[in-house]
Amino acid sequence: MSKKILVVDDSRIAQLQLQKILADSDYEVVGCCQSGEEALELYDKLSPDLVTMDILMPGMDGLEAARLLLQKDPKAHVLMVSSLAYDDTIDEAARIGAAGFVYKPFDGEQLFAALSKIFPAVSA
Repeated sequence: MSKKILVVDDSRIAQLQLQKILADSDYEVVGCCQSGEEALELYDKLSPDLVTMDILMPGMDGLEAARLLLQKDPKAHVLMVSSLAYDDTIDEAARIGAAGFVYKPFDGEQLFAALSKIFPAVSA
């Protein structure tokens, strides 16, 4: 059974890249949005198995959105996807409960490696 993914990134290019990488896998992109506020709304509507979350976005940033999402649903899986690869940012993501961190620019191998740590029983 495929895992449903909500992609949250203000870059349409990053959204398309994630969709392309996941297209022929056991992961299905069920929605895309461009802000933390939209992510919280769509999460309730779509009930995804995982949210990929950019950090730098207009309005509510990804760390705050992930924090609120994980407070609302502690069983949620959030994979941070960002070019902000600073130790303090990565530490903050881990502190709030993010399941992993993928650095932009990323490729399929990096993405599937992170996903397999979150969902060990799912194949790429």
